[in-house]
Amino acid sequence: MTTETYRDAWGIPHLRASGVRELAHAQGRVTAHDRAWQLEVERHRAQGTSAAFLGAPAVSWDVLARRARLDDTARRCFTALERRDPGTADWVRAYVDGVNAGLPAGARRAPEFARTGLAPGRWQPWTPLGIWLATHILFAGFPAKLWREHAIRHLGPDAVRLFAADGPGTAGSNGWLVTGERTASGHALIAGDPHRFIEDPGVYQQLRLSCPEFDVVGLAVPGVPGIAHFGHTGTVAWAITNAMADYQDLYRERLRRTGAGVEALSPDGTWHRAARHTETVEVAGGPPLVLEIVETARGPVIAGGPDGFDGTPDGAHGPEAADGTAVPPGPPTADESRTAGPGGSGSPAGGLVEALALRYPPRVTEDLGFGALLPLLRSRTVSDVDRALDAWAEPVNVVHAADTEGGTLHRVAGRVPARAEANRLHPVPAWIPGHAWQGTHETPYAAPADGIAVMANERGLAAPLGVEFAPPHRAARIRALLDARRTWTADDMAAIHTDTHLASAGPLLDHLAALTGLTPAAAGLRDRLLAWDRRMEADSTDAAVYAAVRGAVVRHLAAHPALAPLTAPPAYPDVLLPWLALMPRVGYALEHLLRAESLYGIDRAAAVRAALEEVAAAPPTGPWSATHRLAPWRALPTDPPTGPDTPVPGTPVPDTPRSTAPGPTAPGPTAPGLAGDHDCVLSTSAVPGLTDRSARGPAARYVWDLADRDNSRWVVPFGADGVPGAAHNRDQLPLWLGGDLAPVVTDWTLLTPEETDD
Repeated sequence: MTTETYRDAWGIPHLRASGVRELAHAQGRVTAHDRAWQLEVERHRAQGTSAAFLGAPAVSWDVLARRARLDDTARRCFTALERRDPGTADWVRAYVDGVNAGLPAGARRAPEFARTGLAPGRWQPWTPLGIWLATHILFAGFPAKLWREHAIRHLGPDAVRLFAADGPGTAGSNGWLVTGERTASGHALIAGDPHRFIEDPGVYQQLRLSCPEFDVVGLAVPGVPGIAHFGHTGTVAWAITNAMADYQDLYRERLRRTGAGVEALSPDGTWHRAARHTETVEVAGGPPLVLEIVETARGPVIAGGPDGFDGTPDGAHGPEAADGTAVPPGPPTADESRTAGPGGSGSPAGGLVEALALRYPPRVTEDLGFGALLPLLRSRTVSDVDRALDAWAEPVNVVHAADTEGGTLHRVAGRVPARAEANRLHPVPAWIPGHAWQGTHETPYAAPADGIAVMANERGLAAPLGVEFAPPHRAARIRALLDARRTWTADDMAAIHTDTHLASAGPLLDHLAALTGLTPAAAGLRDRLLAWDRRMEADSTDAAVYAAVRGAVVRHLAAHPALAPLTAPPAYPDVLLPWLALMPRVGYALEHLLRAESLYGIDRAAAVRAALEEVAAAPPTGPWSATHRLAPWRALPTDPPTGPDTPVPGTPVPDTPRSTAPGPTAPGPTAPGLAGDHDCVLSTSAVPGLTDRSARGPAARYVWDLADRDNSRWVVPFGADGVPGAAHNRDQLPLWLGGDLAPVVTDWTLLTPEETDD
């Protein structure tokens, strides 16, 4: 076997091997060398064992991972992969063998192992599947169903529409395809940037994989073989955004404990035995936590259990309407008393308790879509990419692809179960018929219009598959920018990546324009904002003033008595609570709340007036970047900076999947200031009303040129190497901050050989 490792000027690994299996081994080995700490953190998170070295703040995630059966699901999916697609299973094994071979040396490079006392563990063949599952289990945002139920209960059904918005807990992205008829070269360009929680080390790994069967550059997920989301084979390229599809369900289960175990009430009115066992979560610096793991026919119980919740969720024991919509709690009905049956040991009076079970496709189908990964690498045309994506499972994505023959592809890829509308909106009762899954939806396709296709999580191609989508501003702005000229080049794309126009400012500015009787200071500030160009530029003081007024409006609205019932969320596990936080919900839905005909009796003009006067009394004097600073997530928040440009991490904002993991410290003066805002194309998300810091943003940027792959370019927020202080740990940060991109280099003679294994 022969494998070769080369590096470009940015330390990005270019791997060349004599065969596919050898190449997978080399990918695992080099990833372990560059990202050993990251790999081990992600392995432990997938297993629900991260609290053993990260301590109490990681317990909530570990409990979810255990209760949702992530590691067991990964194991089942790998076993099924061995049966259905043994070639891909062997390829995954080779990657894992490479990780295991590289981890000891990689761990010696990474100081975090010594700090925590963690020793690198042994990866199992299914570990990459577990990492993929843990990384994406919250992508579809199933906890948002708890928010909708909470809001409907207190405000009525219209709350779903009013508060619908793309918050930072849902991963988004920008992407656009320009066909050859609109480019200077006559060949297509694909560009964009995935918006994810900014992690340090980064969630994407720039990589090249070359063997006799294929030669692909792209963005890999550390811990997972191949290049899944963004790749260029030389003759075809592809990219994705989150489709915002809804493909996970929450069921309210009625459970009872019996002498033989735990039973769940089924839609046919009978009680069925649930699977049950116990597991222990070890916690560094604290006592271990013993969990009872319960799984019904719908899925694993992720909250509550046969002995109830830790603090009964608001309305958890209340009846439901015929369609499953929760209604205000009250005493059990006669029908409920009859179906509850006798209670067992440990059950509350009447034997009836409730819990939440999560039903998610890989647990049901034993398929994570890994069968798509090798065919993607082997693709030569968009038809090949299209066929490969027929095997895609999750997350559900919108895809752009183009090839050197002029072919293009714009489709949704992934599996969305067909079921009742109520399932998509909120938790549904497991004991009432009509909520079972009935096959899967077909994935929609579309064609570029006038040589352009745009994807930015808006309600568009994937509309039949979801409930909440991103506001249309990013997509509309990208289309407007592309329509401003007929011919484009790869060099032109950075201006779109970094556009800071904030269309969502309109409703608040309209309210400001309608105010009268202001104090002189407030009137002057209002006039200044009405003359503002609506760009969230880093050096703009007007942008800082707008953000301050917006935040104050959000706080005034969230404090109104009409919304008071939403300030205290139900007593669900901590890992789910960020989706029920009121302030971010108001902040991201602000334009809807300000435009609605009425808002539960809230005087919005008074709230805007009060906010404007408040800010006018002490307006910001610095630019937007003074407070809008990068706040990445790190597993060890107390790591010291490694250089003058090192960003000091900041507290994770609510509504993020990482928000319950160990949090970083508040940003200091060296944390980089940022341009952009949540609804800008340059989507660096603050949380209005709560913080200007940005924990989410472009986790990478890319431009794929189908005329010449070496004319492509890419960048990640920090660097290729995950080791603090390494030469390539922070060298891309200035590019990322400035909106620049590094060149993609594929000429082997321009690369530096690192090692050869024979």
